[in-house]
Amino acid sequence: DYQRHWLDGTTVKENTGFEGKFINIRADGNITDNLSYSWRQRLNKEHSDRTFFDATDWVYLNYNIGQWSIAGGKQVVAIGGWEYDRAPIDLYGCSVFWNNIPCYEIGASAGYSFTESDKLTFQFCESPFYTRDNRDMYSYNLLWNGNHGWFNAIYSINMIEYLPGRFINYIALGNKFTVDKLTLELDLMNRASRRQTFLLKDISIMGEISFRPTEKWNIFGKMTYDVNRSGSDADMCVLPGTEMKMIGGGL
Repeated sequence: DYQRHWLDGTTVKENTGFEGKFINIRADGNITDNLSYSWRQRLNKEHSDRTFFDATDWVYLNYNIGQWSIAGGKQVVAIGGWEYDRAPIDLYGCSVFWNNIPCYEIGASAGYSFTESDKLTFQFCESPFYTRDNRDMYSYNLLWNGNHGWFNAIYSINMIEYLPGRFINYIALGNKFTVDKLTLELDLMNRASRRQTFLLKDISIMGEISFRPTEKWNIFGKMTYDVNRSGSDADMCVLPGTEMKMIGGGL
């Protein structure tokens, strides 16, 4: 990338210039008809606590048994939302939440497809907020994937340990509407802990509308809004006192 960044008319030098962001390798395949694997390795990601797995986005086995699937390994933490779900290389301008959530952790999951278009997944994994000195913190996630023609959903309810024995809860509603060449992605997220008002004090809204005139072109506009007026220290992604709006676009 090459980018220039100004703040109040002054160049922000640390965010201006050429920069390489992502070098990945990825492998997917089947060991048997029912047993599959997936692996994505970030070749240029630093190891924060001297472990090889810091640079591994995910590596897991998945076994299908009829309508059931069972997976184990390092996985994407099952949080709803289309911005969160998309590959970073396909995103240009993201929410405060997206920029601060550690989204790959070791754990296990079980999914059940109760129709051809709907799947529920329960995941138990390491907390994204564990510390180097305390890995004994966990996240409990319930995710719904729905695909219904013009409407697709990625919804989740999450209970995530941010300090030993203390949890923050997410309700993440990812909505995607497609009509011909026009697509709208609208994500709504509410975050709350036991010591704060549950609704609308700590939220993120992310919306992107895109138009594809041909298969090779995509024209889009995007907005995000993150705010945390909870007065609680439970949210480690959107800190208390934050209120930030972003609008942008591209092709």
